[in-house]
Amino acid sequence: MPKSAVLSVLLVLLGFCACQTTPPPARIALDPAKLTAIDTAINHAIAEKKTPGAVFWLERQEARYRQAYGRRALVPAPEPNGAETIYDAASLTKVLATTPAILLLIERGQVQLDAPVKTYLPEFSEQGKEGITVRHLLTHTSGLRPGLGAQPSWTGYDRAIELACAEKPQNAPGTVFRYSDINFIVLGEVVRRVSGSPLHEFAAREIYGPLKMMDTGFLPPASKWSRIAPTESAEGAMLRGVVHDPTSRRMGGVAGHAGLFTTAADVARYARMMLNLGTLDGVRVFRPETVKLMTSVQSPTAVEARRGLGWDIDSGYSRPRGQHFPLGSYGHTGWTGTCLWIDPFSRTFWVFLSNRNHPDGNGNVLPLYGTLGTLAAEAVMGFDFQNVAGALPPRPSAAATPAPAPVSSHPTASTSVLNGIDVLARQKFAPLRGLRVGLITNPTGQDRQRRSTIDLLRQAPGVQLKALFSPEHGIRGDRDESIGDSVDGPTGLPVYSLYGETRRPKPEQLKDLDGLVFDIQDIGCRFYTYISTLGHALEAARQASLKIFVLDRVNPINGVTLDGPVLGGPGGAFTAYHAIPLRHGMTVGELARMFNEERGLQADLTVIPVAGWSRSQWFDETGLPWTQPSPNMRSLTEAALYPGVGLLETTALSVGRGTDTPFEVVGAPYIDDVKLAAELNRLGLRGVRFVPVRFTPSASVFKGQSCGGINVILLDREQCEVVDIGISIARVLQRMYPKEFNLDQFNNLLQDRATLEAIRSGQSVAEIRQRWAAELAKFKARREKFLLYR
Repeated sequence: MPKSAVLSVLLVLLGFCACQTTPPPARIALDPAKLTAIDTAINHAIAEKKTPGAVFWLERQEARYRQAYGRRALVPAPEPNGAETIYDAASLTKVLATTPAILLLIERGQVQLDAPVKTYLPEFSEQGKEGITVRHLLTHTSGLRPGLGAQPSWTGYDRAIELACAEKPQNAPGTVFRYSDINFIVLGEVVRRVSGSPLHEFAAREIYGPLKMMDTGFLPPASKWSRIAPTESAEGAMLRGVVHDPTSRRMGGVAGHAGLFTTAADVARYARMMLNLGTLDGVRVFRPETVKLMTSVQSPTAVEARRGLGWDIDSGYSRPRGQHFPLGSYGHTGWTGTCLWIDPFSRTFWVFLSNRNHPDGNGNVLPLYGTLGTLAAEAVMGFDFQNVAGALPPRPSAAATPAPAPVSSHPTASTSVLNGIDVLARQKFAPLRGLRVGLITNPTGQDRQRRSTIDLLRQAPGVQLKALFSPEHGIRGDRDESIGDSVDGPTGLPVYSLYGETRRPKPEQLKDLDGLVFDIQDIGCRFYTYISTLGHALEAARQASLKIFVLDRVNPINGVTLDGPVLGGPGGAFTAYHAIPLRHGMTVGELARMFNEERGLQADLTVIPVAGWSRSQWFDETGLPWTQPSPNMRSLTEAALYPGVGLLETTALSVGRGTDTPFEVVGAPYIDDVKLAAELNRLGLRGVRFVPVRFTPSASVFKGQSCGGINVILLDREQCEVVDIGISIARVLQRMYPKEFNLDQFNNLLQDRATLEAIRSGQSVAEIRQRWAAELAKFKARREKFLLYR
C-alpha cells in the first residue's frame, strides 16, 4: 500500500479531517447473507406459485440492492422478467398519486385538511356526509364502506362520482378505521375539481415529470405494453396495460384508489424523495413540513389504527414493516402484490412489485411481505433499530387546530446524536493536542453525560486550557446584564467577559494562546447574540493569527426551516451580525464557515462536527440533555417561539421575563387581553392559538404591574410559522394601541424597515411575507455550500 494511503487510513482512524468539514462517513453496506435470504424467500414464493415473478429493491443511502425474479408472464408464453418490468401498482396509487396530489394542493392553500369535503364537492353533503373532512378521507376514518358495488351495473367516471356522493356512512366520521377505496375515489375528484386537471394529468405534471419517473402513470401507452406484467380479471381475462381493479376499470382506468402503473426504479426515486423530505436531485416537490405531515400519525385518538395522510403506519395492513422496522416508519401495499415501506430513522426503503394474480388469480404474497420486511431490516448493517422502536407521538386532535400534525416524522429520540464536544472526546482531543487554548463557553458547553467542556478540556491530555471567555449571561448563564472580567472559582482560570466593555477578545487576552475553542448552544435565531460572539471570535482569532475550533451543536429548532426577512448586508448591531434571516436553519459550525468566507475573515477555522443528526430533527428528537442557554430560555417551546415572540422584546411589551413562561406570554398594562386574543385568533395562524391572560412580571418590563395579554399556545411546531406570530401581534397592536405600542421600536430586532412600514400601512401577513420571499430564496442558495449535514 502506498505511504499516502497508509497515512490516510491512520488519519481516518484517529478522527482527523484534512478539510474543515464533516469527515466522510464509513461506507454503508448491506448484509450479503440477508440479501441471499431475500432471494431465497422470493424464489420459494415463485416455486410455490404465489406469484409468477417479482422485482425487489432495497436501498439505504448509497447501498442498493435490486433484483428481478421469475417470469414477467407465464401465458400465453413464458416471458423473462427484468428490472424494467412495469407493474400494475394497484393501491400504491393512493400514496404515489392521490395523496401527493392532495398534499400539494394543501401546501398551496387550495385545499384545507380539515375542511368538509362538501366544500369542494357540494353534492357530497347528502346522506349524513356533511361532517366528513379531507382528513377523514385520507386516514380512512370517514365511516364509508370499503368500495362501490358492481350492482346494479354501472360504468363511467362521472357515474362513479355520483355513486360515491350518494353513499351513506356506516359510522360517524372519526370513530372507526375502515380501509375504503371510496375515500380515494372522492379525493381523486377533489384534485380534478380544485386543480382543473384530471388526476392522471396533474400527477404527471406535478410529480412524475419533476421526479423523472419516466415509466409511471395511468393509461400506459401501447408502446409499453410488452414491458407490463399482466394480471388476471375475476372473469379470467388476461389484462395487459389495463388496470386490474374492476372499479377503476369501469371508471376508465383513472381513479384515486387504483390505476397507476410503475417500475421499481421509479418507486425508488419517489421513496428517495420522501426520505429527503420532498426533494430529489435538486428538485423540490414538497416542503419538508408537508412530508412530515403526511407521514406522521393523523388518525383520531378514538381509532386504534395509526395512519398518516394516505400512508399506513401501524394497522392491520402493516405487514411490510416486519419485525424490526420501528413504529414511525410507513408504507403501503397494493392488491396485485405490490408494496413499499420507508424507514426515516435508518433512511432505508424497500420495494416489492409482483403480479401475483397472474395467471389464475390465486397467488398470495401477504406472508412474504412480513418476511421481506424483516430481512430487509436485518440486511441494514450497523443500525440499531431497537433504539428507535416502540414509541409514537401523540395523536392530533382535529378540534384543536385546522391542520395538526405530530411534531415530527422522527418521533422517537435518537441515542446516536453527538455534539462536537462528544466527537472531540472520541477523537481523544487530538486536534487540540499541543495547544494552549482559550474556551468561549457557558453552561450549555457540556457533553452528552452533562460533563462540562471546561472540565473535559482541563483533563484532556496534551491540551492546556489557559483562559475562559464568557458570552452574554456569563460563564454560569445566570446574568441578565453587562458582565465584567472575573476568576472562575472551581478552576482558578481567568474569565474574560465578551459582554461588558468589549464584545470581542482583546489582543492582550490572546497573546499566550495558540487557539480559541467555541462551545455554546445557539437556538437558531439571528438576534440571539451567541452567534455574534462567534463572529467576533473569528475576527479576533484571525487578527491574532490563532487557530479557532468550533465544537458544533445541533440547531434545536431544526436545520430545515428558514423564515423572516434577510438582514440587508453585514450587520452593525450585536443582534444582527450577518446577512441571514431571523430563523436561519444553520448550526454554529455552519454559520462559522459562512461568516469566515462571506466576510473575508480567513481565520484558521476547524469545525468539529455533530454526528448522527439529521437537519429535520428538533432537539427533543436527539436524546441530548437540555440546559437552558440563557436565563429566560427555559424550554424547547420557548426556543421555538423566540424568532417570533422575541421580536417584541424592545417594544412597550412584556414578553414574559419575570414569569415562569418567558416568550410564551405577551402583554402590557394598557392591553385588553380578551380583545387581543380574539383579534389574533381571528387571523387563523397555523399551529398556534392565543388565550387571554393576565400576569404580573416580577422582573424586567412592567415589573410589578398587572398586564393584560395573551398566552401563546404552540399547537403544532411543524406547521406554525413563528415569525408570523411576532408580525401579527405587532400588526394588531399597531391598530389597537398605536400610541402605547411604539411600532418603531419593533425594528430594533427585526432590522427590516420595509417590513416595519408594511405593518404601519396595514398590509396583510401574506403581503409582508411576499416581500421576503426572493431574498429568502437567495439565502437558501447561499447557505447550501456551508451546510455540513443533510
